[in-house]
Amino acid sequence: MTDAPSFALLPGAAHSPVILHVPHSARRVPPAVRSGIVLADAELDRELDHLTDAHTAELAEAAAALAGTRPWRFVNRLSRLVVDPERFPDEREEMTAVGMGAVYTRTAHGAVLRPADTDPEPLIERYFRPYAQAMTEAVAGRLAATGRAVIVDVHSYPSERLPYELHGDGPRPPVCLGTDAFHTPPALLAAAREAFAGCGGTGLDSPFAGTYVPLEFYGERAEVGALMVEIRRDTYMSEPGGPAGPGLDRLAGALAALVDAVSR
Repeated sequence: MTDAPSFALLPGAAHSPVILHVPHSARRVPPAVRSGIVLADAELDRELDHLTDAHTAELAEAAAALAGTRPWRFVNRLSRLVVDPERFPDEREEMTAVGMGAVYTRTAHGAVLRPADTDPEPLIERYFRPYAQAMTEAVAGRLAATGRAVIVDVHSYPSERLPYELHGDGPRPPVCLGTDAFHTPPALLAAAREAFAGCGGTGLDSPFAGTYVPLEFYGERAEVGALMVEIRRDTYMSEPGGPAGPGLDRLAGALAALVDAVSR
């Protein structure tokens, strides 16, 4: 039996340059991957509570429905405990220092997730590279259709710092905007600040910084804009892995406003 699709590109308007990228919303771990994780089931559930960006796929879906110009959505259908598609798969990845490179070997609290001698290559080949290629093609499609692309990464993060965070000692605003010097133009950042102004306030690149851009375009194509939106979880859900609350609707409206602002 083959695995269910590990990601999905959900079409938007033909003239939309926007891709809402949702990499960490899912909890699914295929059985063949589960067998390589040493945690007991209850421990794995707790780890998923801490590391899943819960309800962000629903947030992106609601925002897409509200937007005047429907954006495209690229959604990971598997947990980041399978592979993390936003990590570098090699020595460039700083999170490897805490066992959380493209294939995690440690939990958010530093416990063993997989044996230290786990070979990451089979998971990278099976899941990481196809995801990266599909996202590259999605961005190329927006460039071909509209002459530009705008990737908006949709994440969430805990209100209290987790031990794995390398740069978690700074501010933890309700909405953290992650930027890139090359791919985040001032107009995109200004639009995000205005769109999320009513959601408790925004901060810049703390506790998480940077954006996701496929490597084929990174630092090469200024027509590819990118912004990371990190939403503090206590603003819209019960932590660590509980239900969404009314804050989700407000955030969906704000994200839709950002989509419309950068679609024009």
